[in-house]
Amino acid sequence: MHVSGRVQGVFYRATCARLARDKGLAGSVRNRGDGGVEAVFEGRTDAVEEMIAWCRRGPDLARVDEVEVRDEEPQGEAGFRVTG
Repeated sequence: MHVSGRVQGVFYRATCARLARDKGLAGSVRNRGDGGVEAVFEGRTDAVEEMIAWCRRGPDLARVDEVEVRDEEPQGEAGFRVTG
């Protein structure tokens, strides 16, 4: 998924990673060069849907303008990491 708005410098990645780990999801979250954030989630469908809903809000300091979600085949990710 790609999230745009004021999502860098507001603990978006750190909060996203903590919540994803708490839900037992694998994947990653990273800053994009265009000022957005990109996240990949793998795991139980209900947990992924909860993370998508959270991404539409973000942490308190964020302002989410748009979220683009794209379904992909699972890649067998292990753990959840913050990159870029």
